Amino acid sequence: MKAEPGKGVVIDTNVWISAFLMKSGAPALVVRHVIACGQPVFSAQTYAELEARLWLPKFDKYLNMDDRRQLLQDANALACWTEVPPAMAAQKFCRDAGDDKFVHAALAAGAAWLVTGDRDLLEMPAIAGLSVLTPAAALKLPEFQS
Repeated sequence: MKAEPGKGVVIDTNVWISAFLMKSGAPALVVRHVIACGQPVFSAQTYAELEARLWLPKFDKYLNMDDRRQLLQDANALACWTEVPPAMAAQKFCRDAGDDKFVHAALAAGAAWLVTGDRDLLEMPAIAGLSVLTPAAALKLPEFQS
C-alpha cells in the first residue's frame, strides 16, 4: 500500500526491535497502535535496515528464525511504502548520516511523525511538518490515545 500524506508514521528500527522483544512498554504500544491504524511507513532503505538488524545473532536467544521471518513478513504486508526521490535522499538532516534514511522516508511519505529512541534523530534541528518523538512522547499525543 502506498503511504497516504499526513497519515503515516515512520518507526525507527530500534523501536520495532524493542517492540518485537518486549510485548509491553511504550515501543510495543506505539507499534501496535500504528499497525492497527494501518499507517507504518517504510522505504526500501528503512525496511532493509530492520531486516538486517533483526537477523543479527545477538537476537538468537530472544527470537527464533520462524518468528523473525513472520515479523518481517507481517511488517512488509502491513506497511505503507514510499519511494524516496534521489534529490531528497541526497539531503543531510542528522549528525549520523545513517539515520537520514528515516527522515527521508518520513518526508517522502508526508508522514506526521517519526518515532525513535535514537538521540541523533531526537536532537536534530526541527523539520517543518515532521514531529520526531520518543515512543513515550508519542503515546501522549491525542492521535495515539485509544
